[in-house]
Amino acid sequence: MRARYGVPLGITALGAAGLAYAAGFEARSFRLRRVTVPVLPRGAHPLRVLQVSDIHMVSGQRKKQRWLRSLAGLRPDLVVNTGDNLSDPEGVPELLDALGPLLEFPGVYVFGSNDYYGPKLRNPARYLFEKLQGRHGLNGNAPAVGVVHNPWEGIRDAFDTAGWLDLTNTRGRLKVEGLELAFTGLDDPHIKRDRYEKVAGGPEADADLSVGVVHAPYLRSLDAFTADGYPLVLAGHTHGGQLCVPFYGALVTNCDLDTDRAKGLSTHRAGGHTAYLHVSAGCGTNRYTPVRFACPPEATLLTLTPRD
Repeated sequence: MRARYGVPLGITALGAAGLAYAAGFEARSFRLRRVTVPVLPRGAHPLRVLQVSDIHMVSGQRKKQRWLRSLAGLRPDLVVNTGDNLSDPEGVPELLDALGPLLEFPGVYVFGSNDYYGPKLRNPARYLFEKLQGRHGLNGNAPAVGVVHNPWEGIRDAFDTAGWLDLTNTRGRLKVEGLELAFTGLDDPHIKRDRYEKVAGGPEADADLSVGVVHAPYLRSLDAFTADGYPLVLAGHTHGGQLCVPFYGALVTNCDLDTDRAKGLSTHRAGGHTAYLHVSAGCGTNRYTPVRFACPPEATLLTLTPRD
């Protein structure tokens, strides 16, 4: 009997243990990534930028809420929110309570698809199939229909009231620690709401730093920002792959970005220019797939320093 059933039972037990770890521990094992990016003018003092992304707040996620509130203790000079704040239409009050301390700092934001629409239950294997077929998001597909519409307007109003800049297919400027910072943002390319033609033209000549901000790092957006000469682009969306293979990394990015750049700092080249790209792995998950493996939830503290 052991010879016949031992191996299948062992595999089942191992799979159950892995699922328990991915859902019960790693998905709530919040981390802070720290990176240094040399993009400021020579002689400038370093600037501390906190990027939060893909919170996917679900009502009742107390540990996540406490961790988000604790990030204010970092005393960042600037907060950048790269979208997908919700995974529950009822989660807006708890989201805003968790982000409340961070709203005291200067900030900018863009939205992602899950700010506008509630998630659907779907087979996670579809992400692999769509990658093999070259399909991502709604590119080439019909617009979203029959979906839950999230109350994103309340998030927008709270962010705007706090003084955060809404970068939805627009530009904005902030003066932070004596530096003139210019931002160019896009609405989410994952649902074809990006309109780069409205913001094209490249960095602002009289700014100390110009930054591109977008939720989903689709290549068309990264190419446009980089070819226009932006030195830094910030994005989220990928969840870092969410379910990764140890010592290998991500299998999917849920967009057309390669898996080698699914999270963290890298570079992007287009039009004879090179930009730094930082992709946040985010700190949440879709409510229907509340698991992470070899890819802990995170926020990032980017220290911007003078160029070499």
